[in-house]
Amino acid sequence: MLKGLYTAYTGMLNEQNRMDVLTNNLANSATVGFKKEGSTSQGFDNVLAYRIKDMEGNGLWNNVRIGVGTPGVKIGENYVDYSQGSFRETGNTFDVAISGKGFFNIEFTDKAGNTKTMYTRDGNFSLTKEGYLVTKDGDFVIGTNATGGMGHIKLNPNLPAAIDRSGRIVQNDIVVGQIRVSDFEDYNYLERYGENCFVPVEGAKAIEPDAQVISGYLEQSNVQTVEEMVNLISITRQYEANQKIIQTYDTSLEIAVNRLGKL
Repeated sequence: MLKGLYTAYTGMLNEQNRMDVLTNNLANSATVGFKKEGSTSQGFDNVLAYRIKDMEGNGLWNNVRIGVGTPGVKIGENYVDYSQGSFRETGNTFDVAISGKGFFNIEFTDKAGNTKTMYTRDGNFSLTKEGYLVTKDGDFVIGTNATGGMGHIKLNPNLPAAIDRSGRIVQNDIVVGQIRVSDFEDYNYLERYGENCFVPVEGAKAIEPDAQVISGYLEQSNVQTVEEMVNLISITRQYEANQKIIQTYDTSLEIAVNRLGKL
């Protein structure tokens, strides 16, 4: 068996996965509040060691010979980098950013009409003509309303407003609502949903946020474009190197079959 073919093949698959993650980061480098992703990989020795210690259905330890393994690299897990991005001043009262850890609460409605709470760092909000605070996609921002209850935030669209560091919205010197910020103990229990939102999965534990709401600013993506472009070149070169290995094996096999086989 020509194990080099499998080594190069798994290497190409791994680089393709890295490329998918990287291009998604670059595509969202200008997306407000976007958190970049990264990818991991596992070496053949680590995968093999795990397989040797694996338990089969009979409950016994079963050693697996190296000969039946596939050498190369194994695609690991993708992860999200939740580090804070830089702030850009907009001067718009309803453009808000979170300084510290935490997420805005959004009432997300899917195509089937089902609603659930999503979490995002994108604070590009605006008022509807009825006075409701919504995201750029039209989803309601969840917080404390004028009556003190939790729900949609409704303001008077004809009056100026101000938002303090705790997220309280003031009109005519009266607190008419407060933007809710939530945080979680372990971000490994958050799953990227799409629409620049996250959804908690089973095991997520909410905690009191240690953050401030900054009005008139938007948090930018934490994607470093120059760094991603350098990684793009590196991935391309490594993919090409694995590709050349396969081409070399293909040429060697052609010689072995069509030339040496005739002697």
